[in-house]
Amino acid sequence: MRQKWLYWNTASRKWLWIVVIIGLIASIPVISDRVQTESSTKKVELVFNYRGLLDISAYQAHPQDFMNEQLTRLKDAGVTTMAVFESTLEELKKSRRLMVYNGQDIANMTQNVIPSNDNYTYVLFTNEENAQTYIPIIEQTFADREIPVVPWEYEGRSGLILQTSPENANMQPLQPDPVAVKMLRDKGFYILPRIADSVPYNQESMERLLTFFEENGVKRILFDGDAVKGYNDNAEMKSLDMFAQLLNKHHIGLAAIENLKKPQSGFETLSYKIDYNVTRLYSLSDGDANLDVDTIADRFVLATKDRNIRMLYMNAAPSRNTAKAMITNPIDNLINSLGEPGHAIERMGKHGYELGQAEAFTVKDSSIQRYAKLVALIGAIAMITIMVSYFVPLLTLLVFALALVGSAGLFLLKPTLLEQGIALLVAISAPTIAMVLAVRTVNYQQQRQPDAPAGRRLAQTIFLYVRTSILSFLAVPFVIALLNSITYSLVINQFRGVSLLHFAPMGLVAIYILFYRGSGTFSIKQIKDILRTPINVLMVVLALVAAVVGYYYLSRTGNSGSVTPFEMFLRTTLEDTFGVRPRFKEFMLGHPLFIVGVFAALKYRKVIFVLIIAAIGQLSMVDTFAHIHTPAVLSLIRGVMGLGLGLIFGIIAVGVWQVAEGCWKKWSPLLKS
Repeated sequence: MRQKWLYWNTASRKWLWIVVIIGLIASIPVISDRVQTESSTKKVELVFNYRGLLDISAYQAHPQDFMNEQLTRLKDAGVTTMAVFESTLEELKKSRRLMVYNGQDIANMTQNVIPSNDNYTYVLFTNEENAQTYIPIIEQTFADREIPVVPWEYEGRSGLILQTSPENANMQPLQPDPVAVKMLRDKGFYILPRIADSVPYNQESMERLLTFFEENGVKRILFDGDAVKGYNDNAEMKSLDMFAQLLNKHHIGLAAIENLKKPQSGFETLSYKIDYNVTRLYSLSDGDANLDVDTIADRFVLATKDRNIRMLYMNAAPSRNTAKAMITNPIDNLINSLGEPGHAIERMGKHGYELGQAEAFTVKDSSIQRYAKLVALIGAIAMITIMVSYFVPLLTLLVFALALVGSAGLFLLKPTLLEQGIALLVAISAPTIAMVLAVRTVNYQQQRQPDAPAGRRLAQTIFLYVRTSILSFLAVPFVIALLNSITYSLVINQFRGVSLLHFAPMGLVAIYILFYRGSGTFSIKQIKDILRTPINVLMVVLALVAAVVGYYYLSRTGNSGSVTPFEMFLRTTLEDTFGVRPRFKEFMLGHPLFIVGVFAALKYRKVIFVLIIAAIGQLSMVDTFAHIHTPAVLSLIRGVMGLGLGLIFGIIAVGVWQVAEGCWKKWSPLLKS
């Protein structure tokens, strides 16, 4: 009975492969939709922080002249947009719109005694035009905060008395400076407002503000702080619903800052309510604005081309340079990165991008996609089952049946968890299956013809390299189909558990080589045989190689991985030559190691352990597509280039192996004597 059950489970693999193929075919329209979505917008918006420019100008002898000069330079350099924050009394003071005094100042000015029980803020406007512009704004803002405001006049100049302390008054956010906004618009800049959720939500106030934004051509808002507008009052007021209605009414979208330590609270909810009218934004910090010009340019180009980012935000701040005994700023550095010698704008143009107001992706969602994703899901489950069958063949049919039933339940309860879980498992399964079949092929060929000539072994190695890579790539259509959602492209929703993909295939390949190689089945006897295996020099050498490679791999895994100067040079060369940078751990580590490992293992059986580390190349190709914010076409080009370069370096490694093997044969007898 057991043998019959084993037979049916083993025989079911061929039917599971048919299901996999059907799933791959079904994923084609989904892949097409994603490619069309990613290519739907090519406009890149270059944004400069106006508040930073205002801070820099405050240190100049002639602030207004400096401001006008730098705005002209930035516009000529290609900057399209100015980011303006909600104003404060302090910012309006820097802009010379008004002056702010406390009680002591007024006592000194009027030569009176300071009031004993009043700690008010006194605002005096620099001219009557400013008074007419800002008095309604200040009165309305402080009335919303229930802070009394009374008119005041000093030496014929209009002013206001704000019945709160100067410290509190300076913290109250006002609408972005309308005079600055008009000036920037007149100079040809778009406006990107930055607003915070620092005061209670007020629908009437937000209606006035968004009307002002729409009148000034605003298409997108960038939130300042750790929450979106209305988040803190949402539980009581449903303010996110109210704010979303206003955004939709005024046709205003959002900008999502890349790589925040923590997503802004409420951003996912608000994005959903405005139908994902969202564009991703890369922010260059004040400190990074002083980096090398070429480094900044590279960051801008890679952000647009490799990460589907359409807004590049430049911060700038004044700094004290004691070596030059002066206050310096990075404006020249940023301008040079955009033009000569960085050529960021020119390089982006070569990839088809143009400057303008960033637009949200037009999501392509064909009518067949829902059904295609369902078929692709079943195909992915079949591939996962095939992987299980190579380790526990008796459970093949049971696993497939339980996976289908479990997926149906998860689809009803937590569909996001289902798509992410199956995508992760199929991403692990394909390279694992590919490497397991490679190990089985090497064993078969080695037993069949252990003394095959080098030319034949090289031909077998290249064929196996191509076959293994194709099998690993089979995971890609499933990953794309299962995770085809604008939420992943915008990194509003993230593919969890990818770190497991970095190690699981290597671990499974190691288990297979240790316990299944040869017989294809697991037994306690194999564990005893492994424990009794004598250790020789070759095993020690292979262990050391594995340790070095493993350490390097760990240092490169994740966003904080270190990069060697040689790799930086190679990256830049490849980027400049081909426009795409393949992954270093593929073409310099995993793929060459696979080729030289298979070539040597076809003659020396124990070298097969090298394939455990060589699995890095296969899993890395799939991992590239797990970064959903990277365009699918670019990921494909990167993977194919990695395979091509890996083949070249692998053949070179085979040549080195042949020379080393010849030297060993020649000199080892002399060493023994």
